[in-house]
Amino acid sequence: MSERIKILGTFALVGFFAGMLANFAYKVAIPWLLEVFPLLLEWGGEWIISGLAGAFLTLILLVIWAYLAAPQK
Repeated sequence: MSERIKILGTFALVGFFAGMLANFAYKVAIPWLLEVFPLLLEWGGEWIISGLAGAFLTLILLVIWAYLAAPQK
């Protein structure tokens, strides 16, 4: 299998899981956090939580990319 196809497939798979994680955050995690921490809602909770989720997701994708791009021995 070509290296480009492997990379494309890997990113497609990572994107799929990122979408699943975003869906989970939207339907389960965000309402729960707003219920547990009502002060977040007063401070613009959706913006804060969305920013934190985006930062977390970016960090996960960066770690996956760094692991996959490690030099081959």
